[in-house]
Amino acid sequence: MTIRKHPVSRRGFICAAAGGICAPLLLHSQESPTFSSEVKVVNLLATVHDKRGALVRDLTKDDFSLMEDRRPQTIRYFSKESDLPLTLGLMVDTSMSQAKVMDAERGASLRFLDQVLRESKDQVFIMQFDMAIQLRQELTSSRRKLNEVLPYVDTPTRRELQNQDGGGTLLFDAIVKASQTIMKNQRGRKALIVLTDGVDFGSEATVATAVEAAQKADTLIYSILFSDSGAYGFSIGGPDGRGALTRMSRNTGGGFFEVSKKQTIDQIFGLIEQELRSQYNLGYVSDVPVRISEFRKIQLTVKSKGLTVQTRDRYWAQR
Repeated sequence: MTIRKHPVSRRGFICAAAGGICAPLLLHSQESPTFSSEVKVVNLLATVHDKRGALVRDLTKDDFSLMEDRRPQTIRYFSKESDLPLTLGLMVDTSMSQAKVMDAERGASLRFLDQVLRESKDQVFIMQFDMAIQLRQELTSSRRKLNEVLPYVDTPTRRELQNQDGGGTLLFDAIVKASQTIMKNQRGRKALIVLTDGVDFGSEATVATAVEAAQKADTLIYSILFSDSGAYGFSIGGPDGRGALTRMSRNTGGGFFEVSKKQTIDQIFGLIEQELRSQYNLGYVSDVPVRISEFRKIQLTVKSKGLTVQTRDRYWAQR
C-alpha cells in the first residue's frame, strides 16, 4: 500500500502536533517539511531564561539541542509563535487552610483572566477542590461567565463542614481529574494554574500519578504556593507543600511560584502571562518507531552558557 504524503504548513503542523501525535495533515506549503499520515510528531513547548531569570525570546532552532532517551534528535519544526490557542484550567484550593487568602486569590484570578483570555481563541475552565472536587465552570471562551462564577469559588460553608464525611484537600486527585477528563481531549497549548498551599489530604492519587496524568495530556502545570502561615495551628510553618508543587511544575514544563512580601499574587500572574506568551514550539519525529506505549525521556538544552530551558522531561509515546 502506498502512503500519500502531504506537505505541511506551519498552521497544519501546530494543530496536529500539539497533542504529541501527527494525524493526516492536509494544508500545503512549499517551505514546510513533509510527513506521511502515519508519522508521529512529538511537540514541545519550551521557555528559556537567562541567569537573572529574564525570558529569552530571540533564539533560533539551531540554538537548541534535543535528546530522546539519550539519543540525539533532529528538530524538524520550530516556531516562536505565541498566537496558538490556549486552554487554561484555573484550579483553586478551597480547603479551610485557604480561608484567609481566598479574597486575594479570586481578585487576582479575575484580573489575570481578563488580561489573558482572547474570547475568539482561548478557553478556560474553573475547578475547585477541598474535601470534594467541583467543576465550577466548564470550558468557555466567555469572560462574562468566568467573572460570574469566580465569586462563588469559596471554602465550604459551616453546614457543608458539619455534613462532610471526613475532611481533605484532594489536590492530586483534582490534577488527575482535570488532566484526564478535560485536558486530554484538547489541542493546542494547555496549562493548569494551581492556587494552593500544596498540602494534600485524602487523595487516592499521588504526586507521581498527578504528574503522569498531566504529561499524558501534554499539559503544563503552573503552581502558585499561597499559604496562611497560621492555618495549621502553632506548629512552625505547618505542613510544607513546596516539594510536591515544585515537582509537578518542573516535570511538566510549567513553573513554580510562591506568594511572599517580595512577590504578590498579581505579580506572579503577570509572570505566568509573560511565559505563556513567550514560548518556543518545537517538533520532532523520533528515530525509534513506537512499538509499545511508553514514557520516553526528553532532554532539551540550549547551546549557549547561562541559559536554562523549561520544558517537560518526558512524553507519552502512544502506540
